[in-house]
Amino acid sequence: LVILLLEKGADVNAQGGSCGNALQAASAEGHEAIAALLVEKGADVNAQSGGYGNALQAASFRCYETIAVLLLEKGADVNAHGGRYGNALQAASARGYKAIAALLLEKGANVNAQGGVFGNALQAAS
Repeated sequence: LVILLLEKGADVNAQGGSCGNALQAASAEGHEAIAALLVEKGADVNAQSGGYGNALQAASFRCYETIAVLLLEKGADVNAHGGRYGNALQAASARGYKAIAALLLEKGANVNAQGGVFGNALQAAS
């Protein structure tokens, strides 16, 4: 269905709804193939909107490591701020996802970044 909609001219970066955009929705729901297709078709991996703030934060909060890796490989900003949890590291920390947190730290996530409902990653993990 996503392919059909894109073929008929759907804007891959259209904003709106609780997830903010299609890439964030696919990232939040763990739809790896759709996320990859959207990125291939030009989805902005750093688009800011929706409850998660960005697609990387959505994938991190929901522990979809394959999608997080895809987004990081395609240029997602590991320290992008926004959304309920402030950034991807705080989102992963809030859920106790050590593997995602380790990936984000390896890619340069700021362990002391402030923002979101918890304030920082340590508070989110605690």
